[in-house]
Amino acid sequence: MVQRVSTGSPFEATFGYSRAVRHEDTVYVSGTTGYDYATMTMPDDVGQQAANALNTIDKALREAGSSIQDTVRVVYYVGDRNDVNAVVAAVGPVFGDIRPAASMLIVQMIEPGMKIEIEVTARIGAANS
Repeated sequence: MVQRVSTGSPFEATFGYSRAVRHEDTVYVSGTTGYDYATMTMPDDVGQQAANALNTIDKALREAGSSIQDTVRVVYYVGDRNDVNAVVAAVGPVFGDIRPAASMLIVQMIEPGMKIEIEVTARIGAANS
C-alpha cells in the first residue's frame, strides 16, 4: 500500500512531489520549509521557521497514520551556520526524548527568505517500541 499526503502547497504541484508518502509502516516526509500555511507567509525568524516546518511535518505524519513521535530519522538543511543554535533551540524540545538519527547540513536555499528545511522518516508505532 502506498498513500500520498498533500498539504495543498503550490510547490507540491509545481515540483511534482508529495508532502509525505507512506509505504507499509514507514512514512517519508519531503523536505519542509518554515512557510506558515495559515497566514501564507514565511517568517523571518529561523526558530519560527523550524517550528512551522515541524508543525507541517506532524500534520502530514498524522494524516498518514503516524506522528512526530514516530520519527526515526531527521535531516536539517540550514542556510546559515550562524542559525544553528536557534535551530537547535527550536527542534531540541521536540526531538529531545525521541532522539532520532539526525544530520544537519549547511546549504544554499532555493529562496532567499528560506532559512531551514527539515525532512523526516517515521516508522508507525516507533514511539511505542
